[in-house]
Amino acid sequence: MRLLLAIFLPFVVFFTIGRPIAGVICLILQVTLIGWIPAAIWAVYALSQYKTDRKIEAALGQRAP
Repeated sequence: MRLLLAIFLPFVVFFTIGRPIAGVICLILQVTLIGWIPAAIWAVYALSQYKTDRKIEAALGQRAP
């Protein structure tokens, strides 16, 4: 679901992953039609980093005593 948001409403993804300042910057970039594509790419990249960070945290959390 977040992937679809990253493509169609990139700025919303940043708010859902807890990065509101990046969301505002992305919204400013997204206002122009030319900026929509870079904003979508940035949102997809940030979403993939968020998922990777969550997997790492989960793996480290399971190892802790």
